[in-house]
Amino acid sequence: MLQDFLNKKPLYYKEIDYTRMPKAYNSIKKQLTLPKIIHIIGTNGKGTTGRFLAEALFRANYNVGHYTSPHILHFNERIWINAKLANDTLLEEAHQKLLTLLTQEMAEALSYFEYTTLLAMVVFQKCDYVVLEAGLGGEHDATAVFENILTLVTPIAQDHEAFLGTTIQEIATTKLQAVQTAALLAEQPFTEVYTLAQEIADKKGICIQSYKQYLTQEDYHQAQKIADKLTLSSYLQENLLVSIAALHYLHVSYTPESFSHAKLFGRLTQLSKNVIIDVGHNLLAAKALVKSLQGKQYILVYNSYKDKNYSEILTCLKPLIKRVEILEIEDIRKVQEKDLHEVMKHLALPYTSFETIQEDEEYLVFGSFSVIEKFLKEYHHG
Repeated sequence: MLQDFLNKKPLYYKEIDYTRMPKAYNSIKKQLTLPKIIHIIGTNGKGTTGRFLAEALFRANYNVGHYTSPHILHFNERIWINAKLANDTLLEEAHQKLLTLLTQEMAEALSYFEYTTLLAMVVFQKCDYVVLEAGLGGEHDATAVFENILTLVTPIAQDHEAFLGTTIQEIATTKLQAVQTAALLAEQPFTEVYTLAQEIADKKGICIQSYKQYLTQEDYHQAQKIADKLTLSSYLQENLLVSIAALHYLHVSYTPESFSHAKLFGRLTQLSKNVIIDVGHNLLAAKALVKSLQGKQYILVYNSYKDKNYSEILTCLKPLIKRVEILEIEDIRKVQEKDLHEVMKHLALPYTSFETIQEDEEYLVFGSFSVIEKFLKEYHHG
């Protein structure tokens, strides 16, 4: 069974063998048929940008796959095909097929993410287009081994420094090196990214352009209509525009109805009348929240991994915070409670443990996929 097989694999590694995935793919590539792949790299916004694009391509009568990660509640969330999450039967069939293609030694050696990336490509064999979201990396990411026709670069910022580097220069270089043939750049918070993109484009002899070069005034008008209908925040509207630019690049037309079912759960989602959830977990996500929710105050239901800059994140979120309620999560990577308390005290933020939702309070649940997962499983009954 797929889930039993995956459960034996560690989800996280302190070090990654970057030769493993290329070896595995090269050993089976002749038995796979690759669709046209749009690769999505960046720090934030990959999931929503990808879902907007995948949905619009599907509505244009193409067979489309969308691979995204991580999942919140169910593994199936990672593999979307023709507007539906892949069901257990389809995933199990793909798993059994993949086991016949790979040697047993290779199948067992692959990481959780590497194996599921290959699994997704088996599921997507009959697709016309696949929107393939990178994991945490760029040039060495498991998704980077496949030939693609376009790369979308969402905003790049600090995250996963242990693997990608400690400066924007290092992180952006690692990510942008994944560009193969052409790329569209989303609005970037750091100017260094534009400079690096041009250097890489010149070095590789490829075209890396701003997504705005593919947009017309009519696109902005249509995007506003779509955003109003779907109640999209400003950062989600930006991701929508990047996907529209990609459609123009691909010479695929769209209408506002192309995106009517394209919202991705967990991204600034109004869960109930007084609860908003967001799977964001870094400073860039916190800034997007402040921009989208300014003017209101919330009880922040929060926890963090120790490798995240939770001090800066909470400093950024402070204008939105009435008080912090810490949601206990079971994860070896979580920050030590005393360290989180120290930051709260330093920022003069009132805090307590989270127990339950009060009807007369407004809540923002934020901090990581683990926080959202725990909250949904144990506290949300809607």
